[in-house]
Amino acid sequence: MYSLDLVVLAGGKGSRIKSLLNKKAKPMAIFNKKPFLEYIIQNYCKYHFKNIFILTGYKSQEIISKFHKSYYNCISINCLNEKKPMGTAGALNSLKKRNLNDFILINGDTFLDVDLNKLIKSCSKDSLGSLALVKNKSYKSNKKLSAMSLKHNKIVFQKFSKYMNGGVYFFKKEFFKFIQNKNISLEDEILPNLISEKKISGLITNNFFLDIGTPKNFKRAEKLLINSCSKPAAFLDRDGVINYDTGYVHKFKDFKFRPGVIKGLKLLIKKKYYIFIITNQAGIGKGIFSINEFYKLQNQIKEKLQKKDIYFDDINYCPYHPKAKLRKYRKVTELRKPGNLMIQQIKKKWHIKHNKSFMIGDKVSDKICANKSKLYFEFAEKNFYSQIKRITNKN
Repeated sequence: MYSLDLVVLAGGKGSRIKSLLNKKAKPMAIFNKKPFLEYIIQNYCKYHFKNIFILTGYKSQEIISKFHKSYYNCISINCLNEKKPMGTAGALNSLKKRNLNDFILINGDTFLDVDLNKLIKSCSKDSLGSLALVKNKSYKSNKKLSAMSLKHNKIVFQKFSKYMNGGVYFFKKEFFKFIQNKNISLEDEILPNLISEKKISGLITNNFFLDIGTPKNFKRAEKLLINSCSKPAAFLDRDGVINYDTGYVHKFKDFKFRPGVIKGLKLLIKKKYYIFIITNQAGIGKGIFSINEFYKLQNQIKEKLQKKDIYFDDINYCPYHPKAKLRKYRKVTELRKPGNLMIQQIKKKWHIKHNKSFMIGDKVSDKICANKSKLYFEFAEKNFYSQIKRITNKN
């Protein structure tokens, strides 16, 4: 998968669930103490995106204050606000001046854990895009979402189809020629024509899907989300565990994977573990490299691993050091290992099954950090895969 942008449609009012929203924007509805939109961002920021754009409208300020100019897994997020309702297609007009290339588009009120690599590969050369179909379990009367199927890899409408639009799309940049500066619907006015012209490919997925736009689904969302998103986690130090520690590694040419790492990471994903990187990066505070250089390297690593279907769910790093050269980074903090604040922050944001989680590091400070968080800990062994296999088999 090449470099893409992620676009999130988050401007809807949520009229059908207005009484349940507690005066919030629909994507900011709180489930298990965090906004629904954060579930979506976390799910997709494991992929390599150049930027994330959230298109806001109704009650935009809450979304903007939470996400604008923030970073999730080393990806920058920008919120763009429409001055008047533009519909799900018209809202995309604001992106034309951003010169987006091919992009992933998702709805801010639906969660679908679809494999984006497979979605992109499903798009044929003569198609403008591809969309994910899911089983229609609760939308018997909504025609714009239901009655869709797959024929010869192309989306088609079928009166009695059991599949519907899952709200996750891949579009080529040529798609923008259909976007106008007016209120226009993607589902009602643009997609039906393109589907009729056999310009939209697709795939069918049975992965977890949730649309919070109906009262029934909204009321079930909290339980469904925590059940689907709760997994054990592997907390990994980076330098000395994932790669050889040659001293303040900050350039991709100097980043070398240790033995068994690729195979071991694949095993963690196969066994449905979250993978979190917890790393001290004092080189930032000492002026050896910048935060932007750190982000650049991390995204290069993500891009390389994504080609092998390997993903880091999140990374937490500490740029601070008591003797940092740069004053703004010169302080004592529990973020820096042996402190455990980086782990605690991750645990607060994600649903983690603690009893099967573990940490691997290469320094005593890593062990102390893990002990403070009551995590099972091991020092990095010669072959990462053998170590991961033994630990996960024990769990």
